Amino acid sequence: MFQHNRLDSDLTFIQKVKNLDYILLLCIILLSIISVFVMYSTDGGEILYHTKSHFIKLLIFFPLMLIISFFNIKFWHITSYIFYFVLILLLIWVSIDGIKASGSQRWIDLYFIVLQPSELMKIGIILCLAKYYHRLKIEHVNSFTGIIVALSIILVPVILVISQPDLGTSILIASSGLIILWLGGVKIKYFFISFITFLISLPFIISFLKPYQKLRILTFLDPDRDPLGAGYQIIQSKIAIGSGGLSGKGFLKGTQSYLEFLPEKHTDFIFTLFSEEYGFIGSVCLLILYIIIISRIIRIGAISRSNFAKFFCFGFAFAIFVYIVVNLSMVLGLLPIVGSPLPILSYGGSSMLATMIGFGIVLSAKINHKQTIS
Repeated sequence: MFQHNRLDSDLTFIQKVKNLDYILLLCIILLSIISVFVMYSTDGGEILYHTKSHFIKLLIFFPLMLIISFFNIKFWHITSYIFYFVLILLLIWVSIDGIKASGSQRWIDLYFIVLQPSELMKIGIILCLAKYYHRLKIEHVNSFTGIIVALSIILVPVILVISQPDLGTSILIASSGLIILWLGGVKIKYFFISFITFLISLPFIISFLKPYQKLRILTFLDPDRDPLGAGYQIIQSKIAIGSGGLSGKGFLKGTQSYLEFLPEKHTDFIFTLFSEEYGFIGSVCLLILYIIIISRIIRIGAISRSNFAKFFCFGFAFAIFVYIVVNLSMVLGLLPIVGSPLPILSYGGSSMLATMIGFGIVLSAKINHKQTIS
């Protein structure tokens, strides 16, 4: 075992390159190329701000992902708690002196990038809990202390993100954390008790929601109650997706998008534009691409010798799955609008950065899949 660890720690650059998952890399590249064309389409067939900005971010974050992948998986294990606590400090910074926009205070200006720390926390929470359960003895997993510590790791960032306010991102952070608890061996009965408690306290929780958040829930239940106001976005989204038909209207030919019936089409509603232009067939092909990405991440977790790598890969695969399901359900009117970007495809620097960091750590796990972490 010692010999295996020594060899895996001393991999040459060529060996690391050979150990990369090229199917996963190819899928990420294809998704990145598709995202540039879709962003070009949101700019009306011109290379304007969103297209330029999205392309530049890809040129920066994709090489960053590769650089991250060449770090030994032990590095991510060692720095997991540090990464988490730095993000907690950034979330506190946001609450004190963040940039305000559209009634929310979610961003900080780091001069070289306007960062949304809550997006990075989606990765930070998985890293932190992966290390926690890697270290935790099996007999302590379901102990009172073991569960309280894990829940505290989740609740601290969730509360900070809710206060911004950003209910959607806080739910996604919580879901990413809870899946690690399940993978770590926490008994199902605790999840069931928590779910029942949540349902009982739901009316109390709703009373604390912001007016626009309550309006989103009411709009989800009945979009036609305010078709020219709160329900406008989701109604237009359904019309655009339905009008795409089987094969779509074609590249740069989406009428709902180009006649500006669909606001915010470059962010959370990017799938609506894609579906209108490429139809059901194109949408299925995009989903297949995402399925391959998720399956490759799960495979890397399955072949990894370290529990830390397994926890991270399985947790990240679940997170990607949840982001996709929530985004698609949102644009189809199956869930309230909660602000969940589609990985890589949607416009957003912090979201893309977080996703690429996640992919980089997964590739690091693949390169060092034979390595154990004591």
